Amino acid sequence: MIPNSSGAGKKETQAHEKVAYIRQMLGELRGVASNEGADMLCYLIEMAFVEAGDILSGKRLLSFANAEGNQAAGMPMKPTGKIKF
Repeated sequence: MIPNSSGAGKKETQAHEKVAYIRQMLGELRGVASNEGADMLCYLIEMAFVEAGDILSGKRLLSFANAEGNQAAGMPMKPTGKIKF
């Protein structure tokens, strides 16, 4: 990729790196869910993993913020505490 002098190129690179990180974490979470026999969680995590892969490959846009459609619920996500394995 040719470096872009504008800030847009840097933002795209940062977004790509963040989605790649999320995809990596989803892969690890899928393994944990599988070890616990949580089939539904495995399925949902796999769907998110595929979605992140589609974004990284350019098959899907990163954001539909300007398009009409379903929006995320915006539910607050708070950790439940320490996770025991």
